[in-house]
Amino acid sequence: MTATVSETTLDAPVNVRFTAAGTPLAVRYDGRLWAVAAEPVHWFTRDSWWDTQRTVPVGVGNVVDIEHWRLQVRLGSSTSALRTFELRRDPLSEQWLLESITDN
Repeated sequence: MTATVSETTLDAPVNVRFTAAGTPLAVRYDGRLWAVAAEPVHWFTRDSWWDTQRTVPVGVGNVVDIEHWRLQVRLGSSTSALRTFELRRDPLSEQWLLESITDN
């Protein structure tokens, strides 16, 4: 029997709860609370802001670093199956987006 991985791609707004140290604890998506169940992976990519914005206001700060998290989550504190959420936050936004969901 071969295991298959199912992935759903979307850009859905989500709420993320963080620890005091800045590590994700839980994600609220589609009216449900998904608890982080494994060590998250964190990285940054670079945005070509000059392709998407004509100008950037002086003093706005960092406009190139797109923040990403890969989280293994499960519903609440249950023992439900793990899913992988990939999150993204653009540099000029406070809103986290759920880029994709993968069933492990």
